[in-house]
Amino acid sequence: MRFIGSILEKLQRHPKRIVFPEGTEPRVLQAARQFYSLRLGVPILLGDRRVIKERAQALSVNLEGIRLLNPPESEELENFARRFYSIRKHKGLRQPEALEAMTNPNYFGCMMVAMRQADGVVSGAGSVTGSMLRPLFQIIKRAPGAQVASSCMIMEVEDRRFGEDGVLFMGDCGVIPDPSVDQLAEIAVSTAQLARHLVSKRPRVALLSFSTKGSATHPSIGKVQAATALAIKKAQERRVDADFDGELQVDAALVMDIATRKVPDSQVAGRANVLIFPDLNSGNIASKLLWHIARANAYGQIVLGLDRPAADVSRGANAHDILGAAAIVGVQAVDYHVLFPGAGQTLPGD
Repeated sequence: MRFIGSILEKLQRHPKRIVFPEGTEPRVLQAARQFYSLRLGVPILLGDRRVIKERAQALSVNLEGIRLLNPPESEELENFARRFYSIRKHKGLRQPEALEAMTNPNYFGCMMVAMRQADGVVSGAGSVTGSMLRPLFQIIKRAPGAQVASSCMIMEVEDRRFGEDGVLFMGDCGVIPDPSVDQLAEIAVSTAQLARHLVSKRPRVALLSFSTKGSATHPSIGKVQAATALAIKKAQERRVDADFDGELQVDAALVMDIATRKVPDSQVAGRANVLIFPDLNSGNIASKLLWHIARANAYGQIVLGLDRPAADVSRGANAHDILGAAAIVGVQAVDYHVLFPGAGQTLPGD
């Protein structure tokens, strides 16, 4: 709770509006209640009002201070549909299809954020990843200067020797299955930016592999080596104050005794607080192992590189996980321009 406690305190000073498209999901209802009770801002639940109220009553969840909105009944439905049609017609979308899409809470919620009627969106607890990412990527464009949209899991473990006082930023664990050299470098830089933004400490970024500094040979190792060099260059160009090293095995990245033997001169090895995985298989597997076996607090996926803040949480997330993700999205919204200068300046379809 050390890390998320500091996030909650910051958001209490700058409350935000977070939309939860899965308004009838019990864990989301509980998270929304906590969000309001902790004075973090206004939670907006999407879905059938009658169903939301029935489930809230069954869970003894007080809906005071929580906004309920049913997309098919909203006065914004046709406006949102027009906006969606204007940005997707070149892909063959027809107007009736745009209207139908906007009755879907995930699409409606993303459009609310795009149209500045909410400050961030959190979904995914009751649906597969694509159900959230698809509307997100269709409606919200990439942030100015961002070349890649990716994601980050933020893990908080009991042992403070790891990461930044027990906090690890792990990317990409949810979006790009097999990143190219350039994509991997972008993931490293954008995850470092998020880490610096949230914990105000210098990111120490380890690009991971099954090899440490040439201890094995394989094309995938060459990709990590090239991505490390490119990440350093990109970070310098963007004035991102961070250290990068790779390729590193995860024990060399996290355990000082091992790092001292394998890479004694590294500024990152043994003290990494940002872990960048070579592909989605390794990132997703590692984050879920840490989450369930080490019983880490897991917040994410935090989506990076888009014009508005968003999170796509796991179907395994509990109410605390969802609350944490919502709070992080809210804190991003407070000064999102720090992460992505120029973000949020235009509306979809303009």
